[in-house]
Amino acid sequence: MARINPNYSKLKAGYLFPEISRRVRVYQSEHPDLKIIRMGIGDVVLPIAEAVRTAMHKAVDEMGTLSGFRGYGPDLGYDFLREAIAKEYKARGAHVEASEIFVSDGSKCDTGNIQEIFATNASIALTDPVYPVYVDTNVMAGRTGEIDAEGRYAGIEYLPMHADNGFVPPLPKTNPDVIYLCSPNNPTGTVMTRKELTAWVDYAHKSGSVILYDSAYEAYIQDPSIPRSIFEIPGARKVAIEFRSFSKTAGFTGVRCGYTVIPLELEGTGLNGNKVSLHALWSRRHATKFNGVSYPVQRGAEAVFSADGKEQIRSTIGYYLENARLLREGLLALGFEVFGGENAPYIWLKTPKGVDSWGFFDYLLNEVQVVGTPGAGFGPSGEGYFRLSAFALRETVHEALARLAAKFHKS
Repeated sequence: MARINPNYSKLKAGYLFPEISRRVRVYQSEHPDLKIIRMGIGDVVLPIAEAVRTAMHKAVDEMGTLSGFRGYGPDLGYDFLREAIAKEYKARGAHVEASEIFVSDGSKCDTGNIQEIFATNASIALTDPVYPVYVDTNVMAGRTGEIDAEGRYAGIEYLPMHADNGFVPPLPKTNPDVIYLCSPNNPTGTVMTRKELTAWVDYAHKSGSVILYDSAYEAYIQDPSIPRSIFEIPGARKVAIEFRSFSKTAGFTGVRCGYTVIPLELEGTGLNGNKVSLHALWSRRHATKFNGVSYPVQRGAEAVFSADGKEQIRSTIGYYLENARLLREGLLALGFEVFGGENAPYIWLKTPKGVDSWGFFDYLLNEVQVVGTPGAGFGPSGEGYFRLSAFALRETVHEALARLAAKFHKS
C-alpha cells in the first residue's frame, strides 16, 4: 500500500476558510429563510474593469485567427506584461527588471510554493497572526514539529503582533533562514512604515535571512509615506523576494494572475557553502511545474497598467476603501476596538470581553447572520480578534452595520 506524507497529519483538521464555509452551510440548511451576509472570505464583488475586459476580448479574438493564435506561452510570462510591470515599479522608485518578474496564476500559489527552493531543514519565522498558507505549506514540507495546545508548531519562530506593539512584528531572536512578512497585512489590515521596513532589510543583511514579502494589497495604500514595495528600501534587492497579485487589485480572483519578483543578485547558500542564485532556482522550478498563464489573461493584466485601466481600478479600490471606512467608523461608534481599514480592505477588531474569536463567529452567525473570520484561524496571537472584509456591495455594508447596531451599543 502506498505510504503517505506523514507531515500532513500534523495539520489542523481543516483549512480556515473551508471550515468557515462548512459552518455557514450547516446554519443555512437549518435556517433557509434567513439572509446571511458574508464578510469573511476576502473575495471581490465588483466587475472586472472595462479596459481589462476589452483587452481580454481582443486577445480571444486574436486566438481565433491563424496569425494571432498562440499555444504554450513563455514559462515566465509574456514580455509585454513583464515589461509593463517593471515600468510600474520604476515609476514608483523601485528598481525591478522585466527579467526578474515571474508571471503566475496568483500569489497564493507562489507564497505557498516558494518554500520548495529552500532546504527542508531551513528555519522559518513568520508574523502571528498570519496568512495560513505560509504556515501550512511549511508543515507539509516537513520543516516543523507537532502543533502545541496554543496552536504553535515546533520549529517555527512566531513573531507576535497585537495592539500593544501596534501590530508591528518584533525582529526574530533566532536568525531564521526565511522570514514571511505581509504589508498591508492580512489579516490585521495594518501597514509597515518605511522606517519599520528598513529595519527589517537591515536585519536580513546582518542575519543572512531571506524576506518573503507579500504585497498583494499594495494598491490599497493611500498614505504616500508608506512603501508599496520592499524594493523601495535600499538594499532590499539582496535580501528579499516580493509577491503581488491582480486578484484584489483588479478583481482577478476568478481570472487568476499574479507575479513574483526575485532580483538577480539575491543568493542562498548551497551544500558546500557556495552561493546559489535564488532567481535561477525559482526559474527552474517554475518551468518544471507551471505552464504559464493564458494569453488572454496576460493581455488583461497588461491593461491594468494602461491609463484607462488605472483610472477604472482606482475607482474600484476607492469603493472598497469607502466600505472599509464605513465599517471602521460604524464599529468604533458601537464601542469596538478597531484596527486597519485605512490602507487595506480589512477591519481587525477586538472581540467583546470574555468571548473568544470562534465564539464571536458563532454569535454573529446565529444572532445577526453576519459572517466574518475568527482571528484564531490566523494563529495564536489572533485569538481575541476578528476580521471583517470590505469586499462587499455598499448596501450589504449598511445592512451589516444596522444588524450589528441592533445587538451592540456603546457602553
